[in-house]
Amino acid sequence: MEFPEGLKYSKEHEWVLVEDKIAIIGITEFAQHELGDVVYVELPEIGEKVVKDDPFGAVESVKAVSDVFAPVGGTVVEVNDTLPESPETINDDPYGDGWMIKVEMTDKDDLKDLMSAEEYAEYIEQQKEGDEEEEDDDEDNGEDEDEDEDK
Repeated sequence: MEFPEGLKYSKEHEWVLVEDKIAIIGITEFAQHELGDVVYVELPEIGEKVVKDDPFGAVESVKAVSDVFAPVGGTVVEVNDTLPESPETINDDPYGDGWMIKVEMTDKDDLKDLMSAEEYAEYIEQQKEGDEEEEDDDEDNGEDEDEDEDK
């Protein structure tokens, strides 16, 4: 799994590339992998305001529809208008051609809550370990039920 250096990451699995006051935003490789094949993308219009931690769009895959949350607040200044016609670009190149929107940030302090590539990689590992423990617990519970039935 790729976590490019120089990007910031949110716990909701969005990435941010900052160029002066502009934040380029997309979803991470982990997010697109979890979603599966992306079949539809809903994005805001240019000029719309986005609020940090609020949904600004949605991604529909063969598995589910998921909101995409704004990692920073500000005004949408550009939208990747190739995505509605080619949503699979998010699967093919999540950190490149799969970018979603560009936002002129209202407060650069929003970036303080985001993770570095290293921190995000650790966050993903912790989530995977949590998922494995849940699976183990489910299996343990299943075994207990079987043991109870044998008694």
